[in-house]
Amino acid sequence: MDVPGRTPPGSRADVDAGRWPDVARIPPAGPARTAVARYLVGRALRRLDLIAPPAGARPATVGPRLVLHDPDAFHRRVGRHGLIGFGESYMAGEWDSDDLAGVLTVLAGHVDELVPAPLRRLRGLWVSARPAGDRNTRDGARTNIQRHYDLSNDLFAAFLDPTLTYSSAIFRALPARFDSLASAQHRKIDRLLDLAGAGEGTRLLEIGTGWGELALRAAARGARVTTLTLSEEQAALARERIAAAGLADRVDVQLRDYRDIEGRYDAVVSVEMIEAVGADYWPAYFTALRRALAPGGRIALQAITMGHRQMLHTAATHTFISKYVFPGGLIPSREAIAAHSAAAGLRTAADDGFGEHYAETLRLWRERFTAHRPVVTGLGFDPVFQRMWEFYLAYSEAGFRSRYLDVRQLLLTEGTPR
Repeated sequence: MDVPGRTPPGSRADVDAGRWPDVARIPPAGPARTAVARYLVGRALRRLDLIAPPAGARPATVGPRLVLHDPDAFHRRVGRHGLIGFGESYMAGEWDSDDLAGVLTVLAGHVDELVPAPLRRLRGLWVSARPAGDRNTRDGARTNIQRHYDLSNDLFAAFLDPTLTYSSAIFRALPARFDSLASAQHRKIDRLLDLAGAGEGTRLLEIGTGWGELALRAAARGARVTTLTLSEEQAALARERIAAAGLADRVDVQLRDYRDIEGRYDAVVSVEMIEAVGADYWPAYFTALRRALAPGGRIALQAITMGHRQMLHTAATHTFISKYVFPGGLIPSREAIAAHSAAAGLRTAADDGFGEHYAETLRLWRERFTAHRPVVTGLGFDPVFQRMWEFYLAYSEAGFRSRYLDVRQLLLTEGTPR
């Protein structure tokens, strides 16, 4: 259902242009691009039955629906910037849905069919390369981490569970009716610590501290933990939580790049860190893991993955997520992990996937974020940010629900693959 809206020529008066320049600015009307976008998007939405019927009309089927409030701006953005424009149009309030994750799941499940094959060769017309400045050099990695994880500890507390764990949980059963998110996060952490063989006296290295929950649970088992992060906000709160638990003598939180690891460890654990490393630095990441491992040691990783062909396309493309959420990051394929870990002298001894559990985790995060909008507003995050964050959570959930994405726990040990 199209509900045309009036906007000032070339911009949105209701968006802070200083904070959100590309959301405030509506791309100029390029007749050819806009017409192609109108045709392709309309064709896809009609075929997937995602367009809401006119007011008062009964839908032919029951399912998620997309409602256009400003179709001209919507098609201009998609025609000019593809999927980034699609997300920015949502941030600008130019379209909505009563089931955002549902709409995005349908689109993710048919992503390879949305553009007719002959037009896929023209993909370069509406996608752009990743900015060179987002590369994860030592300085770049620190800046990229700060742009996400240093937004505000209170922001993350508004939608995470009390453990402040920002990675996939593992539930007893799905959907998660009889399991709290906190207990499901502890189940995930305990599986990783078991995989790594962490116990009394274990020298354990964690790459990517988060807010300290894994380090706390490892220390409670009797391990001596060194945990690394580049986020000053996370480090400060993690130290507070560790001290409050009386475990400061067992956990050393360091502001340190993974490339600067010192010492050898019986166990190394890294949870959803590889996605932030960037493809250029995966060799350095796995080399650092191998270098940190004492003889007979074990490495437990949790990693989001995507198909190898999709990874290669994403690596060459500036995406909504790389622009607004995780600059410099890239989700690896299982093939990429296997190749880079083997090149560093590691072999995969175990590999278990549980993507449907990440979809459930993200659903719960999104529900909590929506329920705590007044808190988020009070922290100074404007409506455009809130729509961006909601889109990011729903977009990620859709990736796992459609099986475009997966999440896996892997055990790596010394030696080459058999």
